[in-house]
Amino acid sequence: TRFRSAGIFFGEIKNWDDGKLKALNAGVNLPHQPITVVHRSDGSGTTYIFTNYLSKISREWQSKVGNATAVEWPTGAAGKGNDGVAATVKQSPGSIGYVEWAYASKQHMAFAEQVNAAGKGVKASLESVQAAIDTSAATFPADMKISITNATADDAYPICGFTYLLIYDDLSAMKDKNAATGMLQFILWCETDGQAMAQDLGYARLPKEAQDKVITQLKAVRFDGQVLLK
Repeated sequence: TRFRSAGIFFGEIKNWDDGKLKALNAGVNLPHQPITVVHRSDGSGTTYIFTNYLSKISREWQSKVGNATAVEWPTGAAGKGNDGVAATVKQSPGSIGYVEWAYASKQHMAFAEQVNAAGKGVKASLESVQAAIDTSAATFPADMKISITNATADDAYPICGFTYLLIYDDLSAMKDKNAATGMLQFILWCETDGQAMAQDLGYARLPKEAQDKVITQLKAVRFDGQVLLK
């Protein structure tokens, strides 16, 4: 099934054979079945990315619901975590929810094809997420704050984002300089050589341009006024 999501998660599109869905799925025999929306009950980065996308494709969503790790959903049932959403979807005929691709893939869950900003139908995959990432690589900001939802590339999946790791810029509170240095060295490995493991875990690799910005940030982290990475 192919669609864009705002009308469904607003509760405005109530049945799978709604005319708007039929228009996007010519030749598909859609059932006259109620749609049950399932969303997260807890705050999550997954919800932030999803509502960021919905806010970009729908001014009404942006003004009435917004973009956050937790929002007041207009309709639907709630599940805690990926597990809760997935379990509710599996137990509810005609339902739809959102979980991260790595989880959906490992759980063998069916997922819809999304119409992206270029008007193309795109399925979630490492390749389509990588295409969205690549649109931002050249302009990756120094502060790491960037949205890649609804990216403009023809083959970009529209609902994706980065996973963030937050650390203090001064690690003196750890009391142990060697431990602080070891932690930073591990993070440095994760962001560079460790990226070779990303695909097997169901994640796209961080572009070299973004890795360079991360390294710059890591080299600014201090312990009692001294930098830890040279």
